[in-house]
Amino acid sequence: MFRHAAKLLHRPVPAAAAAAARGAPSRPFSADLPAAEAAAADAAFVEAWKKVVPNIDPPKTPLSFMQPRPATPSAIPSKLTVNFVLPYASELSAKEVDMVIVPATTGQLGVLPGHVPTIAELRPGLMSVHDGNDVTKYFVSSGFAFIHANSYADIIAVEAVPIDRIDANLVQKGLAEFTQKVNSASTDLEKAEAQIGVDVHSALNLALTS
Repeated sequence: MFRHAAKLLHRPVPAAAAAAARGAPSRPFSADLPAAEAAAADAAFVEAWKKVVPNIDPPKTPLSFMQPRPATPSAIPSKLTVNFVLPYASELSAKEVDMVIVPATTGQLGVLPGHVPTIAELRPGLMSVHDGNDVTKYFVSSGFAFIHANSYADIIAVEAVPIDRIDANLVQKGLAEFTQKVNSASTDLEKAEAQIGVDVHSALNLALTS
């Protein structure tokens, strides 16, 4: 469901496609903006939010957690710098690691220093951060990974939790419940909703056994 919404939000409009075809300069990533422009963009978002939902505090944006990135170095650095953020928190901030593996929709994607620039959509699955002999594992629900030419990776997930905080018994229970709902669904909507539950719990179960 989240992945479907993200695809709709990121679908290019005809005007943007036409501008790209004319060779118009590409729009910079938010983390590439000067500090003043980034702060102004964040303030504009907060102002617009308060006009629509005045009684609820606005959510944090990636700009709240990530600092502007340095220029692309002339040589490949020995470490990959990772920013890993959620809508409500920063899990990793400019952390230098050896490698990160993310669950892309095309399969597990390993990212090392010097990786080619890539944008990958994330699916429910296991993300691992490797720093020497230390490996930290997270289960992520969905989101995007932005790998930049300067050996920076910005990973933005809708939800994530360290794998050691997941109760395997509850995962098995949830998988059984949603499987039963798929089999007993009387409408296409009920079946689709139940199938999402099956897919997520299956991914959780796989992450726990990996």
